Amino acid sequence: MLAIGYFLLFEFCGSAVAYFLLPRVRFTARLWIGLCLGMILMMWLPAIFAFLVNFSVPAHLLALIPLALMTGGAFYFRDKRERKGLDEREQRLLKLLLFTALPLSIVGGFLQWTHNIMPVNNGALHVGQSTYGDLPLHLSIITSLRNAPFPADYSIYPGELLSYPFLVDSFSTSLMLLGLSLRASVVFPGIWMMALVFSGYLILAERMADSRKGAVLATLFFFINGGLGFFYLFDMQGVSLGKAGENELQSLAGLWDRLSMVVGGGSWYQTPANHAEFTTYNLRWSNVIVDMMVPQRTTLGGWCMLLPCLYLLYDGVRPEGYLPENLPAASDGPVAVFMRREIPYRQGIVLGVMAGALPMINTHCFLALGLLSIGWMIYDLIRSRGNRWQALVFWGIYGGLAVLLAAPQLFTWTFHQAVGNESFLKFQFNWVNGSQGMLDGYFWFYLKNIGLPFLLILLSLLEKNEKRRFLASGAFVIYLAAEFIQFQPNAYDNNKLFYVWYMICAVLAADYGLELLGKLSGMRAKPVIAVLCAFLCFFTGALSIVHECNSDWQMFSKEEAQAAEFVEENTASDATFMTWTQHINFVSSLAGRKIICGPDTWLYYHGFNTWQRQAEIRAFYADPMGNLSVLEKYGVDYILVGGNERYNLTVDTAALDQNFDLVYESEWENILIYQVPQEGK
Repeated sequence: MLAIGYFLLFEFCGSAVAYFLLPRVRFTARLWIGLCLGMILMMWLPAIFAFLVNFSVPAHLLALIPLALMTGGAFYFRDKRERKGLDEREQRLLKLLLFTALPLSIVGGFLQWTHNIMPVNNGALHVGQSTYGDLPLHLSIITSLRNAPFPADYSIYPGELLSYPFLVDSFSTSLMLLGLSLRASVVFPGIWMMALVFSGYLILAERMADSRKGAVLATLFFFINGGLGFFYLFDMQGVSLGKAGENELQSLAGLWDRLSMVVGGGSWYQTPANHAEFTTYNLRWSNVIVDMMVPQRTTLGGWCMLLPCLYLLYDGVRPEGYLPENLPAASDGPVAVFMRREIPYRQGIVLGVMAGALPMINTHCFLALGLLSIGWMIYDLIRSRGNRWQALVFWGIYGGLAVLLAAPQLFTWTFHQAVGNESFLKFQFNWVNGSQGMLDGYFWFYLKNIGLPFLLILLSLLEKNEKRRFLASGAFVIYLAAEFIQFQPNAYDNNKLFYVWYMICAVLAADYGLELLGKLSGMRAKPVIAVLCAFLCFFTGALSIVHECNSDWQMFSKEEAQAAEFVEENTASDATFMTWTQHINFVSSLAGRKIICGPDTWLYYHGFNTWQRQAEIRAFYADPMGNLSVLEKYGVDYILVGGNERYNLTVDTAALDQNFDLVYESEWENILIYQVPQEGK
């Protein structure tokens, strides 16, 4: 209860700050922004004090002091104008949230509940397909940050600064320190952030779109995305064209058999989106719910904080409340865009603070917001004419604060890892399609991956519409950067930029699609055309979601879970273990203990060369007494011998039995833990 109370206190204070400083922001948006702001404060304030007293309970208590000061300061400097209330427009928006965001949140909540170390009857811990890969990394960060000194090291690569954006994971650590279990500390914020993202995107789309229908359609375009990959299920369905691991999507004959394989959940990445066989199908446009929001916690947290930034930025540049009185209230044309009666100072400050907090929540979101801001600012300054000074003031407040707050994070963590590493920042045209020599034609690649919305986006740009051109002016700066620059060793990770581009452009696609559909009035085929278009847009995404809901994979066996309990209860929190580099490692993930080297699955893409440590681990297990220097070099306290060590290494168990103390043996003797004598280190 202490953890939930602490969380609610931050949410209350964040909402209070938004209430005091943003009275002209619409009621629903203001409440949502306040809740997101509360989460940002709970991520950052304890982390700041961790530099003084470690990431501990005292750090969390000290964090309440600036929280109180910020809330009191917001009250003192509050905007005293009348606040926008729950008017008729807001009531209609609440209905949209009820019928659109709530069902999506239920699906997202179900996936969070079932996909994050869910205990089953035999004592094992299960996950879903999408969380099988990345969840152990997040668990290792969450569990290892308890009482850790800041800045922290990688627990899976000790001696190297943890430069991976860690604040979403440290948020879960906070909940653990205050009393929640590891599973609850992962599931609870996951469900809450998914609800904020679903609701927030609809609120943003409703602010940007021409109509409420456009907002709902844009929301569906974004979250049930998938493209045209389902056509592979229909192609030559009468014959089997492949086998397991080789053209597997078409390995069964008959449409029903193929569909059953896709939605059954037992197959590994066999949905017609983000398919495992990249070179065969070149399907890389992941469904954002199952492949981004559920498994990639930093992306989920980043979107949770990015969306209110996009809202405040768009609302600040296109403020309906600041238009001349003789201009129609509903006007959003070329004149209304750039005419201001006042500068929204407080809105710029809140926006700058939230944007400046982004780098260690999700660096890609910070980069995407910066790129989009450049495009919108240039467009704004060009079109503002006589009001250019007012525009510059707003951009200066927002941009100056964001850069001021982001710079220490970038220099402490991001640049430390990326600068001087040739794996980061290199030219790569056409995203993953061009990484191996243009597997698909340029436009066909995006058309088959994104589907009909991609065509609608391009066609919408041909129309003379000021608002759509303004939206595109920022979104396509992101697109161009992601299309020509590979920002990380894994080229696929540029999708974290492309999805922000798509957040904005889904509104363009929805508005233009509804406009085209409206021109079919009187045609008897209109309902048929609408249903056909919906099928083209959502079938692949729906298959991906159903597949993920049915997926169930064991991550930790009962023996591993029990061994993790022993490690948690009987070893020091800063103990170091010798293990192999398997990505599913109960020592690092469940117990939060340091290991010499984690898997290249993560570390290579974080810019590390692990070859030397892997060689040293191999040498020690094969000849423990001849490689005692390895134990001393890395300060090893315990040695693990489990299934992965036996399978991947030559293990001299006789030497271990003779020279080290066996302190733990699992029921079936599959897991052995030896303690290193002090003089042997």
